[in-house]
Amino acid sequence: MLILLDQDGVLADFERGFLDKWRKQFPNEIYVPLDERASFSLRDDYPQHLGEQIYNIFTAEGFILSLLPIEGAIAGVNELVALGHEVRICTSPFSQYKNCVGEKYAWVEKYFGKQFTKKIILSKDKTLIKGDILIDDNPNPKGILVPEWEHVLFDQPYNRSVRGKCRASWKNYREVLKTTRSEERRVGKECRSRWSPYH
Repeated sequence: MLILLDQDGVLADFERGFLDKWRKQFPNEIYVPLDERASFSLRDDYPQHLGEQIYNIFTAEGFILSLLPIEGAIAGVNELVALGHEVRICTSPFSQYKNCVGEKYAWVEKYFGKQFTKKIILSKDKTLIKGDILIDDNPNPKGILVPEWEHVLFDQPYNRSVRGKCRASWKNYREVLKTTRSEERRVGKECRSRWSPYH
């Protein structure tokens, strides 16, 4: 199976990295705890006048490289590879890409080794990329094509209102992979995590 993995929010803990830096740099400003986040875009959960400060934090030099892995991500990816799956990291760079692109590569090398950097796909439009499944925390990855992949939603507080999609975490991914469309076509199963957002 060809598995496409988003980077931020699936492998790298973007949310905790942002919140840590936000509270240190702006200790007197409002902050939104992770479990209260309701929108995919960070800036949608904060007052509009804070948008520039938010953007400046996650586009700053060193931010992406400083992110810690999401718990279970390293072991999960290594297991997927060991099981014989083709795994690619399919990630969207920021429009302000100056620091982002190089640090995404450096982050992957840091946690998965230099050889894994050959498995990075950068694209603002993931519908252009071939694959069996895309595991992504974005509840609605849009593009110009109808994608070949099935979207498996990576569980995060800000996407828990979404229904009707397979939902995965690094705790339940083995079971979810058995019941995605690729496996359904083979063995006639339905995704048992489709309506269970709180794994």
